[in-house]
Amino acid sequence: MNIDCVFCRIAAGEIPTTVVRETDTTLAFRDLAPQAPVHVLVIPKEHYADVATLGQADPQLAGEVLATAAAVAESEGLLADGFRLMFNTGAYAGQEVFHAHAHVLGGAPLGPMLVR
Repeated sequence: MNIDCVFCRIAAGEIPTTVVRETDTTLAFRDLAPQAPVHVLVIPKEHYADVATLGQADPQLAGEVLATAAAVAESEGLLADGFRLMFNTGAYAGQEVFHAHAHVLGGAPLGPMLVR
């Protein structure tokens, strides 16, 4: 655990959150500042700075993050109309918390991927 990482502290139970799904290796919880009617974050419990680092270091765990994201989309009723699964990697992509995490977004039309 990285004691300076808010997501590590959430995974350790030090910071309360609204848990949507939990496995031995992943945690899914509601975003505090949702950008869509459904906005759930999915993290590996083990600290990796971003999804590129996670994918290279532990492809199996990366797959578990994807499986948890798919289960969240299903449990939130997003499969019929669709959802967006998004990883921000690095400052240029807008990553704010440097712990690998996926955003599961849906529940309404989300519009274009990038707005300029």
